[in-house]
Amino acid sequence: MNNENEKKKFRLIPQVMLLFAISVLVTGVITFFVQSSISNTAIRHQTESRASEIAEETATAIREYPAYDRLLSYWYTHANDLAIEYDAEYGAETETEAKCRTLTEHCPGVQLKYMTKQQLDAMDPEDQKLYAEVAYSWLITRLNQIKRAYHIDFLFCVAADEAYGTQFFLLSAADPGATRGTSYEEVYPLGHTVTVGADQQEAMRSAKANASHLANAGDYVDYYTFLGEAEGRPVFIGMTFNLSGLRSSSASQARRETLYAMLFQIFLSLICLILIYRFVLQPLKKVQKNIRLYKETKDSRTITESLKEIKTRNESGDLSKDVSALAAEMDDFIGRIETITAEKERVSTELSMATRIQAAMLPHVFPPFPERGEFDIYANMDPAKEVGGDFYDFFLIDDDHLGVVMADVSGKGVPAALFMMASKIILQSCAMLGGSPAEILTKTNEAICSNNQEEMFVTVWMGILEISSGRLTAANAGHEYPALQKSPDGPLELVKDKHGLVIGAMPAIKYREYELQMLPGTKLFLYTDGVPEATDDDGNMFGAERMLAALNEEPHAEPVRVLQNVRRAVDGFVKDAEQFDDLTMLCLEYKGNQTENAS
Repeated sequence: MNNENEKKKFRLIPQVMLLFAISVLVTGVITFFVQSSISNTAIRHQTESRASEIAEETATAIREYPAYDRLLSYWYTHANDLAIEYDAEYGAETETEAKCRTLTEHCPGVQLKYMTKQQLDAMDPEDQKLYAEVAYSWLITRLNQIKRAYHIDFLFCVAADEAYGTQFFLLSAADPGATRGTSYEEVYPLGHTVTVGADQQEAMRSAKANASHLANAGDYVDYYTFLGEAEGRPVFIGMTFNLSGLRSSSASQARRETLYAMLFQIFLSLICLILIYRFVLQPLKKVQKNIRLYKETKDSRTITESLKEIKTRNESGDLSKDVSALAAEMDDFIGRIETITAEKERVSTELSMATRIQAAMLPHVFPPFPERGEFDIYANMDPAKEVGGDFYDFFLIDDDHLGVVMADVSGKGVPAALFMMASKIILQSCAMLGGSPAEILTKTNEAICSNNQEEMFVTVWMGILEISSGRLTAANAGHEYPALQKSPDGPLELVKDKHGLVIGAMPAIKYREYELQMLPGTKLFLYTDGVPEATDDDGNMFGAERMLAALNEEPHAEPVRVLQNVRRAVDGFVKDAEQFDDLTMLCLEYKGNQTENAS
C-alpha cells in the first residue's frame, strides 16, 4: 500500500505540467499567427506607402512633358510603327540623339522636352513620329532610373480596355541587360497586350474610382494609380513588388519571436511549478499524510502538532487548520459515541430485563389450571416495542369463579409498561377483595385516579365466569367489544356492550355490568385495538371483519389454535409493514362440568 502511495506521490505535478505544456503550445500558435498577421499588415502598409511615392514620382516624370496625353494616345495608336530605342541615355551619341538633331533642324527654336500639344500638332507626320520615338526613349530611360533607384520588380504604364480584361503596355521599365519580350516575367515592349485576372481587374477599377489600389497576386502585389486616358481608354501607372523575401523574413522573425515567447513562458511555467509545489503540493501532501495517520491511530494531538508546521497563508494553511479541528472534533465525537453506545447497551440490557419481567408478570404457563377441566384458556402479548402497555390476566377468585381481564394502557414503551404493571396489580388486588366486575372497576378507577400525576389511562374489559353454570358477568371501561360464540356450532360474534369511561380519566365513576351465558363448547375472544388496527404499507387497517373471519376459520379449534389463526391472518395482511401497536389476545373455551356432560 505504501509503495502504491509513493507511486502516486506526485501525480498532480504531471497533470499541471501537461496543462502548462498545452497552454505554452496554444500560446505559441496564437503568437505565431498574430505576429505573422501583424507583419503582413505592416508589409502591406509599407509597400502601399512606398508604391504611392514611386507612383507620384513616375507620374511627375510623365507629366513633365506638356504633350504627354497626346504622346500616350500616339504611342497607343502607332505602337507597331515606332522604332523605339529602349536603353538610350539622355545626351549620349545614340539613335535618339541623331533624331533630336533632325527635329531641331526641322523645328528651330522649339525645346523638344517641353514641346506643347499645339507645337506637336503643327509638325508634319514624319516629325511627329520622330518626336514620339525620342520622347519615348527619354521617358523610358527615366523610368528605368526610377526602377533601379527603388528596386522595383516591375514598373509600367498600361492602357486597359473597357472591361479591364486586358492591358496594353505603353511603358515598361527594365534593369540594364534585362530581356524585353512577351514571355511571362520578361519586360514587355510597347504594344504588348496581356490578359489579366479578376484581382487585377478589380484593382484597376478601384484605382480608377479611388486614384490608387494595392492588389495581391500570390507572392507579388500589384499597385495601380490612375494617370488619365488615351483614346478613351483608362491609363494606369502600375508596379509589381515581389514580397516573398519580405514575407519569408517576416515569417522567420515571427518564428523567432514565437520561440522566444514560448521559452519565456516555459521559464515562467517552471517558476510557477516550483511555487505550486512549494506552497500547494507539499502542504497538501502533509495534510494527506496526517489524515491517513489519523485513520490508523485516531491520535488528534499528534496530528494537530504535525499540521502546525504548515505556515502557508492560503487555502492549504486553512485546510490544515480545518483538518486539525476536524480531528479534535472526531475524537470528541468518537468519545461521545462510545459513551452513547455503552449507555445504549445498558439501556438495551435493562429493557431486555424489563421485557422478561413484564412477561413473567403475565400468566405464561399453559394450561394454567391443568386440574380444572371445566374450561381451557390461552393468551399472548406481543409488544410493538421492547415493553408494552397491553396486559391480560386470569385468576381463580374462588373454586367456582374465574376472573378474566383484558386491558390496554394509553401510550407505548416504558411509561406504558410501568403504568400497566401498576394497573394490573391494583386491578387484581381489588378483584381478590371480592365484588362484581363493575365494583372492581370502580375501586380500581378510584385507586388509580388518586395518584395519576401523568394523567395516563387504561381501557379494561373484565369478566367473572361462574364455572358451574357458565354465567359470565362483565363490565367494560372503554375497551374493544368482546367476541362470543353463543352456541357450540355457531360463529364468534362481537358483543356490542355499553362502554364506561376509561379507568384513570376521572374519579367517582360508576361502571355498569351485564351478563352473558356461555354454553359448553363455546368460546370467548378478548383482544386489544392492536389487532383490528394493524396496518399495511398502504395505510389500510386489518379491521373487525377480517378478525372475525380468522376467528371462525376453525369453529371447533382449541384456544391456542384460534389465536394462531388470527395472528397468521394479521401477519399475512400487514406483510412487511412495521408493527405499530401491541398485539394482545385471549381465548377462553367453556367446557362445563365434565361429569355432567359425560352423563
